[in-house]
Amino acid sequence: MERILVVEDDLALSTGLCFELDQTGYVTQAAYNCKKARYLTSKEDFELVILDVNLPDGSGFELCREIKNANPEIPVIFLTANDLDEDVLRGFDLGAEDYITKPFHMQILLRRVEVALRRGSAMHERQEDRELYRDNFLQIDFDALTAVRRGEKLAITPNEYKLLKVLTAGAGRVVTRQILLERLWDADGSFIDDHTLTVTMNRLRAKIEDEEHVYIKTVRGMGYVWQGRQK
Repeated sequence: MERILVVEDDLALSTGLCFELDQTGYVTQAAYNCKKARYLTSKEDFELVILDVNLPDGSGFELCREIKNANPEIPVIFLTANDLDEDVLRGFDLGAEDYITKPFHMQILLRRVEVALRRGSAMHERQEDRELYRDNFLQIDFDALTAVRRGEKLAITPNEYKLLKVLTAGAGRVVTRQILLERLWDADGSFIDDHTLTVTMNRLRAKIEDEEHVYIKTVRGMGYVWQGRQK
């Protein structure tokens, strides 16, 4: 069953939305502010987000930007009283699948949810054909050569992408330094030396890791192990 996050600060409306969606066969989770929505999206996977613009602790527009940066294929439907043309256009510019203004008809909303989920599923299938690593903190697209950490785009060098690709492909197993040295080369086609590998690995760690998320474990005298688990 598809999981839907409902971000709405009106308690009565949120309860009604979740009830109708649950009755239709979806599984809903409610968030009444940006803080709770950020926490839930960092810990759980959702197939759709229904999002108000005016929230007690921030803008739904900015929250949509963060959600899309972290998980571009998840569909977002704005459900809001903000009905100005510039607001609608801004919502779509941020990547929203739909923009519905209040008051609204519940059956029309349910139909639009169905359509958004169908499109999201098709996009997810296309994404599965790409070479990706993704969890709730880090996303790497090896085809597009893009990387995002907690919604922030990272500047990753070509050799760092090569390191990531080898390490993630061998997740849970030791990848020796010799194998990594054989896979890396500089712009002139010369192989990277052992010292440069160490420097590159340290720079990569500083970019993708923090105190709570340690992806690369050093096995002394052997090599490295990728400890991340895809979602």
